[in-house]
Amino acid sequence: MQKIRNIAIIAHVDHGKTTLVDKILHFTNLFRENEQAGELILDNNDLERERGITIVSKNVAVKYKDVKINIIDTPGHADFGGEVERVLKMADGVILLVDAFEGPMPQTRFVTQKALALGLKPIVVVNKVDKENCRPDEVYEAVFELFFNLDATEEQLDFPVLYGSSKQGWMATDWKQPADDFTPLLEAILEHIPAAPYQEGTLQMQVTSLDYSSFVGRIAIGRVARGTIRENQPVSLVKRDGKIVKSRVKELHTFEGLGRVKVQEVKAGDICAVVGIEGFDIGDTIADFENPEQLEVIHIDEPTMNMLFTINNSPFFGKEGKFVTSRHLQERLYKETEKNLALKVVQTNSPDSYLVYGRGILHLSVLIETMRREGYELQVGQPQVIVKEIDGVKCEPIESLVVDVPAEVSGKVIELVTQRKGELLVMETKGDMQHLEFDIPARGIIGLRNNVLTATAGEAVMAHRFKAYEPWKGTIPGRLAGVLVSMEKGQTTAYSIDKLQDRGRFFVDPGVDVYEGQIVGEHIRDNDLVVNLVKGKQLTNMRASGSDDNVRIAPAIKFSLEESMEYIQADEYIEVTPKSIRLRKIYLTENERKVNAKKFQ
Repeated sequence: MQKIRNIAIIAHVDHGKTTLVDKILHFTNLFRENEQAGELILDNNDLERERGITIVSKNVAVKYKDVKINIIDTPGHADFGGEVERVLKMADGVILLVDAFEGPMPQTRFVTQKALALGLKPIVVVNKVDKENCRPDEVYEAVFELFFNLDATEEQLDFPVLYGSSKQGWMATDWKQPADDFTPLLEAILEHIPAAPYQEGTLQMQVTSLDYSSFVGRIAIGRVARGTIRENQPVSLVKRDGKIVKSRVKELHTFEGLGRVKVQEVKAGDICAVVGIEGFDIGDTIADFENPEQLEVIHIDEPTMNMLFTINNSPFFGKEGKFVTSRHLQERLYKETEKNLALKVVQTNSPDSYLVYGRGILHLSVLIETMRREGYELQVGQPQVIVKEIDGVKCEPIESLVVDVPAEVSGKVIELVTQRKGELLVMETKGDMQHLEFDIPARGIIGLRNNVLTATAGEAVMAHRFKAYEPWKGTIPGRLAGVLVSMEKGQTTAYSIDKLQDRGRFFVDPGVDVYEGQIVGEHIRDNDLVVNLVKGKQLTNMRASGSDDNVRIAPAIKFSLEESMEYIQADEYIEVTPKSIRLRKIYLTENERKVNAKKFQ
């Protein structure tokens, strides 16, 4: 038997996966006593650190009692489900992490379903038992019920359970008796997770993720399913469509701690990185040179949303970004599809525009934010859900939405969701919070988060996941207010903003450059209004008491990228540049807007 365990850590977002991996790394003495490793070591790109979420799955390996444990940290958001689905293929077991207060959430259900379907052995960890109001025993019952509902086998239902706090660094079999460290968890991994089996035969390895190095190019990462892979070995690359390309392995690396170690050969059951193979995609099989056999191709859930990506053609184009042409945009989008399996790019009739299909608003906004930081300028249109015709009936994606909210404002939330064709399925009390579950069209979720947070003074916790395609639910009311559109190009003045404050709320401060057709604020009525924010005060040499009062201006509303995506309508674009996010009308002049108004009815 090999002394290898492959384990994936799965959980709902914010239940403490990455923190748990940190503590395991510290516990197994991966760092010197005096080494400052920091928190959330695995969330290593800026976006992950800022948002506090994991976007890309990571691999690390630790040694415990002479056994190598390969740990795979996975994302918690359904929008990155494509990542989770494929990395589970590398594991023999999963640690399911559940918050001791919140219990199983929609995301927990999503990833658990995938893991159980693959026949992986689960260990359940009830985390954060140091929180007040926590309910570890009830949560354990809820997890058991979840497994039962997902048709777990007898063996899977007989799962070991541990309680603990990743932050405080302990795990124990009884939450009332805290332990000193992580020994019980690592012991449970050795005891309950099956050792990686070694299968004799010709080589088979599936590429489940990839890495890039500016020195050696693209690196294929995956688990060797059968046989042994060696350095300098000639191999066949079997593409998803069955096409075979001959290639050669240049270097092999296995994971050790946070880094990698160069090795001569890797046997079946271990996870490794292969350098030197050209032209591979995720899901391809690296197989024997003479008798290639393909492994089953990874199936990924389909995208549910699309957005139009186009080049920036506003009057301010090219001022802030390095990459502004359609060639740059096209190359970057196609490069993204190589590693982001759930993303799809389709060309439109226009040479400058591309339709990008993704799993949800967060999935697409992370791509836009990454491009913006790399120096790209682009414009994106309103997110649209993908409608299908099933048996002659028009169908749309429906999502399961879960909202935890203080009891006194639950009525407002129910009202907001039902306005958007949501159906209330479950309403129960959890401590001093009300737990609501809805089925809602994916279209209805666009723009909902802002309204719910406003109505509940920021206290609502929302989570949703794709459920299924169901018949079209009818029209959903869009944004109620119209917008204020700039009439001229120039710099905004405090004088003109002050005089127009009774017309609505502004998105720009005084002294900011604006252009004709840019959206500068929200109107108090439901129609759009063209305003002049550039006009200065007429200067005369006459003085009058009372006319020189100080201007008092309400602070401008600043939208994040996701909020902008949820706010815009069909006739509007978001202009995204490395330094700014602006909202604009597709047609900048008022005449063009009137001529083309019927297109957006």
